[in-house]
Amino acid sequence: MSFDRRIKIAPSILSADFADFGREIRAVEAQGADWVHVDVMDGHFVPNLTFGPPAVAAFRRHVTTVMDVHLMIAPVDPYIDAYAKAGADILTAHVEAGPHIHRTLQAIRGAGMRAGVAINPGTPAETVAHVLDLCDLVCVMTVNPGFGGQSFLEMTEKLHRLRELIGDRPIHLQVDGGVTPQTAPLVARAGADVLVAGSAVFRGGSADSPGAYGANIREIRAAAEGTLV
Repeated sequence: MSFDRRIKIAPSILSADFADFGREIRAVEAQGADWVHVDVMDGHFVPNLTFGPPAVAAFRRHVTTVMDVHLMIAPVDPYIDAYAKAGADILTAHVEAGPHIHRTLQAIRGAGMRAGVAINPGTPAETVAHVLDLCDLVCVMTVNPGFGGQSFLEMTEKLHRLRELIGDRPIHLQVDGGVTPQTAPLVARAGADVLVAGSAVFRGGSADSPGAYGANIREIRAAAEGTLV
């Protein structure tokens, strides 16, 4: 997986048809998705339950781009190897999920995956300053994690600060939550290069009629890239 800072759209399959994940994943990839984002929730760290390692392993068979697995669980460390075996390319843990994020990021890389760190809306950018050299991705939550379809929370100052902290290191700056054609320019201008979008991508389409997915992806991408010209 080579590194570049071009805008990437990562549809969150939390907004896909749960009865048809395989075809939904293939459809969004065929329609222009750069990555596939998988939200793992435990009903403890966040108020929702989603996908365990067996489900992620089943998704892996259909993903041909990058499987970006976002762990909204606590603790994280006991499950790192299971998600590695399930085929995650990137595994992201929340800095708020445990006392030893440095150890967690080491373990993720040690298991052969790229390591991401996520921060909630109330968490300052400086929280991750001393672990950036262990990171391949920083995920800024622009909603409070737990459910799809929430309204965007303004985090551009935090994004600007993280872009400064990252400097020229090969670290993606991801935004997750409330990304639409209207909010994409705000986060792209602030330095984000990976945009996670759920309902804004899957709205209006289906695996049988995926054209809307492509139109939605192109609209978000154009809105983000247009602000960088």
